[in-house]
Amino acid sequence: MKRFLLQFFTWWNGATLNTRFHTWRKGSRVGEDEFGNVYYEGGTDSEGRTRRWVIYNGYSEASMVPPGWHGWLHYKVDTPPVAENYAPREWQKPHLPNLTGTPAAYRPRGSALTKEERPRVSGDYDAWTPGG
Repeated sequence: MKRFLLQFFTWWNGATLNTRFHTWRKGSRVGEDEFGNVYYEGGTDSEGRTRRWVIYNGYSEASMVPPGWHGWLHYKVDTPPVAENYAPREWQKPHLPNLTGTPAAYRPRGSALTKEERPRVSGDYDAWTPGG
């Protein structure tokens, strides 16, 4: 029951009920990436192009779309990665999740959320004082 209600009221927990209906009605599965996200196409958008979309495996996190699929979703390439044996370049790094808003997020020295002290200002900076 909870999962059913989440499909009505949240979009970040996976596909909404409307997306599932549209996928069932017009979508054809194109492929799946290494994270378990499934890619579809079908129907047309306002510009007359075939619509492309992804149903995420878990939370809807856009940074979980690999570069090859990102290009296909945004109409930069016409061939999906599964049809062209896409292989990442040697300089491409593996995916790291977006940790913003989590306890593991990056916090520089001096941040209000760390115990470290802010670095002292060097002599190349003069603080503004009113009337000075």
